Amino acid sequence: MASPLAAIPYDLRHACVSFWLRSGVSLAETARRAGQSVAVLQRYYTKVLDGEEAKMNALIERGLAEHEGGAGGS
Repeated sequence: MASPLAAIPYDLRHACVSFWLRSGVSLAETARRAGQSVAVLQRYYTKVLDGEEAKMNALIERGLAEHEGGAGGS
């Protein structure tokens, strides 16, 4: 008989990978840490990023502002 505890490691792993993605860790870095390919990560995990457009746009805007701010000092 299978123990219900057998699902716990997978559930914890899924929660961790999902958390990394929602926190803004790149697909490549998350895949490396999870020990899987980016293709597998995209297939099974990127759905956790649905609805994150505003957050991603803010990251892009911040990156652009940092780039523009640093361009004058070069």
